[in-house]
Amino acid sequence: MIYQNTLNINTEGRTTVEITAMVEQQLEQSGIRSGLCNIFIRHTSASLIICENADRSVRTDLESFFSGLVRDGDPAFKHDMEGDDDMPAHIRTILTETSLTIPVTNARLALGTWQGIYLYEHRYRGQQRHIFLTFYGE
Repeated sequence: MIYQNTLNINTEGRTTVEITAMVEQQLEQSGIRSGLCNIFIRHTSASLIICENADRSVRTDLESFFSGLVRDGDPAFKHDMEGDDDMPAHIRTILTETSLTIPVTNARLALGTWQGIYLYEHRYRGQQRHIFLTFYGE
């Protein structure tokens, strides 16, 4: 069996948004008990991550790391049509993930105790993001 659906999420600018509960709700609707969940974000300036979900400072530290690694407004970047965060947002997406695959067992995502699924927005301004879900299994 295959089940597909899209999540539409409004972000508030550069931040992480936990989507674990939304994906779990879609899994429940799918009726799949065993298989795989593929999550794909349809954007080049936002990504998906699996990250610590108990302590917000982990995601704050992640943002500090990326801010030092890929600097907004770097004069070396030619692609800045949409502002200082344009090329850095694309680089951040390339360095993270646009697709995640998670096993499904006993009608649950097989995530670890402290793992959560996050949309990682890389632009300054809020955006509407579209995440495509595909569940395969039985």
